[in-house]
Order: sequence, then structure tokens, then C-alpha cells
Amino acid sequence: MDDYQAVVAAPGFALGVRCGEDEIFEIEFLAPRAEVTPQTLLAKETVRQLRAYLKNPRFEFGLPLAPAGTPFQRRVWAQIGAIPCGQTRCYGDLAQTLKSAPRAVGGACGANPYPLVVPCHRVIAKGGGLGGFNRERGGLLLDIKRWLLAHEGVR
Repeated sequence: MDDYQAVVAAPGFALGVRCGEDEIFEIEFLAPRAEVTPQTLLAKETVRQLRAYLKNPRFEFGLPLAPAGTPFQRRVWAQIGAIPCGQTRCYGDLAQTLKSAPRAVGGACGANPYPLVVPCHRVIAKGGGLGGFNRERGGLLLDIKRWLLAHEGVR
């Protein structure tokens, strides 16, 4: 559905923003499309911050995210949020830290409603492979993951 309060164009993709007056509900990766002018003050601020990240990958987000996910997913997202820009961790390492399994960590990554803000693109497969991204194993989303990692200087 296209009930976005804003859409931001990015290199080879777009970002759809769903939010209320006070919280971000979702940021979604989209195929390239025309931008949508922010519909609320929070959407305008979200667009400003997304553009700042697209310009400078070291930009640190400060957005009010709506509570989401299960307790386990929130634990995974907290670990992912601690991965510094330009670095990666593998699913297995996160799973070991969380006393879980790599597949469960991958599932939590795929359920992340706030990509870029919670940088799941920094989680890769053991041995340096990309793994999946946003519950996909190829196509546009994996191209986006490649671009995000390159944007952050990951080789």
C-alpha cells in the first residue's frame, strides 16, 4: 500500500516513510519512484535525517520510533544498532551474543521496520557473504544492501 507520509529518492531505490504526528511506524525500501512531499512535521524531519544519512553515512539518527517487535527482536535490533558505521557483524556472532541461532537473528533482521535507523544491512553471512536482506535473498533489496555497505566504506 502507498500510504506514505513521505518518499525520499535514493541512488537506485527510494524510502517510504509511514508515521503519525509523534512516532515513526515504518521506513520501507522501495523501487525507484518519484518523491512524495512530507505530509507532517515528523515526516519532514525524517526526510531531513534520511537525506543527511544518504549524504554522509556517519550521520546519527535521532528519530522517535514507535515501539515494535517482540522482546527478542528488540534485543537483536539493539545489538544491530550498536554496530558502528563502516563495520559488519555476522548473523552467527550476534546469535552467540544473544544465546540464540543465526536463523532467528536473520528473522529479526527481516522484521526490522526501521532500516537505516536500525542498520540491518551491517549484518552479513559468515565468511563475508551478504546473506539476505529485508527477507529477500536477491534482487533490488540485495542491491540496496550492497550500495549501503559501499556507502559506509565496507569492502
